Amino acid sequence: QAHLRESGGGLVQTGGSLRVSCIPSSRAFSHYNMAWFRQAPGKEREFVAQITWATGTTYTTYYADSVKDRFTIARDDADNMVFLQMDGLQPGDTAVYYCAAGLVRGSRLAGDYTYWGQGTQVTVSA
Repeated sequence: QAHLRESGGGLVQTGGSLRVSCIPSSRAFSHYNMAWFRQAPGKEREFVAQITWATGTTYTTYYADSVKDRFTIARDDADNMVFLQMDGLQPGDTAVYYCAAGLVRGSRLAGDYTYWGQGTQVTVSA
């Protein structure tokens, strides 16, 4: 059973925008920190962004330096979805993007995440 399912990948030109979505299989994931990682061919999987589970009505977000100010992570617990809005895309952003869920707030380590999706391909043409 896939606990997380991504959608929204595709092909976009340099400077363009794309939004990828993640749908958890259960509302229990509203109590998890949700993150996006990406993996380019021949490279290790790398952290992109995390959004924590809500403390009251407040979320905290974390970003990799390479995507800060270009990407925005958000979650809608009412609709049980997580999003990654990607603007100003560059060829270096080309990768398979993975949604992940874990309990360590602020973690940038893949090993701290328990649940993973199967990934969605994002390709940025020059």
